Amino acid sequence: MQIQNIAEKLNFNRAQWLNQNCPCTSLERKLLPKLEAAGLLFSETPMFLSQAEFKQIEQQVAALEAVIKLPDYQKATLAHTPSVTSHGKGPSGMFMGYDFHMSDDGPRLIEINTNAGGAFLVDALYRAQDVCCWNGKPKGNKDFSNTIAEMFRNEWRSAGHQHQLKTIAIVDENPTEQFLYDEFLIAKELLEKQGFEVLIADPNDFTFREGALWIGETKIDLVYNRSVDFYFDKPSHAALREALINEAAVITPNPRHHALFAAKQNLTILSDPKRLAEMGATSDQISALSPIPKTTLVNAENADEIWSKRKNLFFKPLAGHGGKAVYRGDKVTKKTWAHILENAYVAQEIAIPCVRQAKSDCEAGVAPLKSDIRLYTYQGKMILAAARLYQGQTTNFRTVGGGFAPIYVV
Repeated sequence: MQIQNIAEKLNFNRAQWLNQNCPCTSLERKLLPKLEAAGLLFSETPMFLSQAEFKQIEQQVAALEAVIKLPDYQKATLAHTPSVTSHGKGPSGMFMGYDFHMSDDGPRLIEINTNAGGAFLVDALYRAQDVCCWNGKPKGNKDFSNTIAEMFRNEWRSAGHQHQLKTIAIVDENPTEQFLYDEFLIAKELLEKQGFEVLIADPNDFTFREGALWIGETKIDLVYNRSVDFYFDKPSHAALREALINEAAVITPNPRHHALFAAKQNLTILSDPKRLAEMGATSDQISALSPIPKTTLVNAENADEIWSKRKNLFFKPLAGHGGKAVYRGDKVTKKTWAHILENAYVAQEIAIPCVRQAKSDCEAGVAPLKSDIRLYTYQGKMILAAARLYQGQTTNFRTVGGGFAPIYVV
């Protein structure tokens, strides 16, 4: 056992050393699809993880998926959600995204996303890779197209349908104006090659009539939902809401998935060993989830205590997404603090992201970029994984030399 521990430690250090000292490039840009934002979407530099680190990530995801199935957990997380979350119980939710920061003690989950973008782009990134000189194992998916097609079919079957899935709508608000619109086009092409009819749509494009969901004269079987109106509250989402309630179409991920997995307040439970034990989590599950940064709802009762600890905290709005309106505690002013208290926020212990020395256009040719790790899963199983390299307070695609980066396990 001691030899194994030493070996794992050496392996962990090798990944760290490579991230700090090997700013190599593994991307063959000529193999990428021609995308308008390709220069910011894809990093030239891969990210290295040790086998032990990646195993910890997989263990945390397995524990999370198991805990989220617990009846007491579901009762607690759904208690104060809109009634629409009582519908759509069959599908599992596609493209779950688990985001981690890597610390000296291993991976720390910072967020769960039920409409995690980028998987189709990441697949294109892995297909444009040259051989890594360190012979690391890439965490892509060589059978991505068939895996995704089967995921769509399984979501359809999970809702009780026996006949063949035919029509799919990829939906987001103003899709052509979305930064990741190119991904929708890639997804459409991939799914059409698998035999589906695919439309890219705005929520306003749908109508609910004759007990079915329609875009014009096309009846929609399944909606791949990328909208961030998580509970379909807006009038523009009325047809989607009616279709979900009346089981007129499969919508995935749907409001129930968001409430169970991605609602920020859920992290207050997932980071609390005592509450997890009370809900029936096993000791192994609790141990696996112990690296999750402690997360607390901000309220009038704990405001003074949280203010005094703010420099070690990160503040996230419950209704937020994409890093909007989030604040590092050491940057919070009195004015910002007043805004936080007037709105619904959680305070999360800061999990400092590790740094990757990456290719850049700076004079030295190399720049230190922050990184996070995203695991794309379906029903708890990995589809593929990627890093995101960036500079700034939160993950973004504005950094030259940053963007999605392939992960090699060494």
